[in-house]
Amino acid sequence: MKSLSGIDGAFLHLETPQTPMHVASLHLFDLPPGYRGDFHADIQHLMRSRVQLAPVFTRKLTPMPLQFANPVWVEDDAIDFDYHVQRITLPSPGTTAQLQHLAGRLHAELLDRNRPLWRLAVIDGLQSGQMGYYIQVHHAVLDGQAGVLLAQALFDITAEPRHVAAGKPLPAEHPGRAELAAAALKHDAGQYIKLLRHLPEVLKTLGGLFGAGAAKARGGLGQNFSFGPKTPLNVPITGERGYAAVSIPLASLKQLAQGHDATLNDVVLALCSGALRRYLARHGGSPNKPLIAAMPISLRQAGNVEYTTQATMSLVNLNTQIADPVLRMHAIRDAAGAVKALARQAQGVLPTDFPSIGTPWLLQALAALYGRPAIADAMPTFANLAISNVPGPQLPLYAAGARMATYWPLSIVEHGLGLNITVMSYAGAMGFGFTTATAAVPDPQQLSAALLEALHEMQAPRRRVLRKNVVAEALPAA
Repeated sequence: MKSLSGIDGAFLHLETPQTPMHVASLHLFDLPPGYRGDFHADIQHLMRSRVQLAPVFTRKLTPMPLQFANPVWVEDDAIDFDYHVQRITLPSPGTTAQLQHLAGRLHAELLDRNRPLWRLAVIDGLQSGQMGYYIQVHHAVLDGQAGVLLAQALFDITAEPRHVAAGKPLPAEHPGRAELAAAALKHDAGQYIKLLRHLPEVLKTLGGLFGAGAAKARGGLGQNFSFGPKTPLNVPITGERGYAAVSIPLASLKQLAQGHDATLNDVVLALCSGALRRYLARHGGSPNKPLIAAMPISLRQAGNVEYTTQATMSLVNLNTQIADPVLRMHAIRDAAGAVKALARQAQGVLPTDFPSIGTPWLLQALAALYGRPAIADAMPTFANLAISNVPGPQLPLYAAGARMATYWPLSIVEHGLGLNITVMSYAGAMGFGFTTATAAVPDPQQLSAALLEALHEMQAPRRRVLRKNVVAEALPAA
């Protein structure tokens, strides 16, 4: 039996049918030459042997009496693999766009809390001859970095699957009400002691994240700059989801970073900014006020392999009001650099666990209140979208002998935050995943197209800019 952490519990209690709180990834797999097997059956067999490698697959939730505190994780000894590993066939012609649309539909479905909080779909019928693979896991189980750890358990680094020795079956746990209550009290007592011990450091760090340091990170435009402009992305949402994805060679992005004395993350933010300018220009106009992105900051210490969420959130200025792509890139680079400094300060200080008695009632009430359209529409726009960049595996991965060709992430959207762009590097490519609420973005494929346009614009050698952001001279287009 293991207590659910405070942050993980928040993802659980804030979940509603309109706002599912799971993350996922979508993949294309290249089958080996001459393959005549059943990929769904092979994956199901593989999962039966791999579930012991990660507690994600074997734990389920047991609620506290009257839900007075966070539930606890207990071992499940009766995993239904026919439920957890399903087969879906795409209708003809089986395009990649159809696959991504299907991923959006699957992403709208809530996970069954009476089972371990994961589900996998093997998808055939693609005209390319490849196999699709969609896996979703509740955010109460892991964050982006823990998702990379999970991939190490699921996949192999060669076409020959590694042998996994059969583990000792874990006994199912059935804690009684008294045992559950004692676990909650023990957990909260420990968290109160930790919180009091580290409170001065926590308050100082929070002051940096949301005070003067954060103002610098958001562009130095003053305290009110934390509010972004209202856009079509920032509306009350329903449970319908859309999805689009695109992969860009990592070498191209690194070349851009080198040319602008920037990091890879700066380039990612600049591309997202350019894509949003284009998309909004076609949907009512790009605002004069810059868009603000909510960006997770990992608090995971080196060597930490826990399957929990260990992150906090900060805000970064996307400088979408700047038309020139190079000037915009440099402005984003400077703002993002301040965010990185804050991240180093926050690591190891901000808590990822906290007392939970009473929080399920409070958070569920807040989620229900915020879900009312009038309330969600009246709330100020703290951020216009979420952007997350997760370093992924750089070696090719395999499942049941098939090579993974793409790694496209999916994440969470919320009322007033109808777009989430999550980016994952994998084997020489950067996969951009656009998870959307259909109420905010009816056609997510327009965003992936706009991203490629933004890339082309940044690559075009049309002008030279000095370090102090002074345009020297116009050059002819290549």
